[in-house]
Amino acid sequence: MNLPPSHFAGDPVSIARALLGATLVRVLDSGERLSGRIVETEAYDCPRDPACTAGRFHAARSAEMAIAPGHWLFWAAHGHPLLQVSCRPKGVSASVLIRAIEPLEGLGQMLTFRPVTRERDLSNGPAKLVYALGLNPAQIAGTRVDSPALHLRPAETPLADDAVRVTARVGIKEGRHLPWRFTLRGNPWVSPALPSMAVVGDG
Repeated sequence: MNLPPSHFAGDPVSIARALLGATLVRVLDSGERLSGRIVETEAYDCPRDPACTAGRFHAARSAEMAIAPGHWLFWAAHGHPLLQVSCRPKGVSASVLIRAIEPLEGLGQMLTFRPVTRERDLSNGPAKLVYALGLNPAQIAGTRVDSPALHLRPAETPLADDAVRVTARVGIKEGRHLPWRFTLRGNPWVSPALPSMAVVGDG
């Protein structure tokens, strides 16, 4: 069963943690499935998040993020699209960023979309996974998170706390102390990026 939009109506921090181990599924027009296990996420919650400049400096982006929960969003960073899913009620800017996936299905096609020397580098970053899945932001943005072309399937079993590493988020100045980045401990597909400030679970 695909995760429904209602699953994303709550706190993005809790949702980001719960998404670890879920499967991101992309279905091409040909019917081929590309999928990957989510191994890294980050939460953004503008009402209480000093790192979220959307409301202060980017009114248009803030409006894009404030759509109903459970819809796909894209945020641009250094010219690259990053895949997010909206959280909280409509009118509130909040989301979960999917930062890395471990390929499960369609590896050959992913390598066609994004040729790399090392398979580990295929989808171990937020922009990398967008390219590896062949996502077109113009077609995906604003669609439901349970749409046929791109959807999420829950993890078969919840991850134990000791399987999850919690750190600060990547590449921010404000809010760098918040423990809102979640990774699957020891997984080689986690992005190599360093957290802005180590918080917990660094052992």
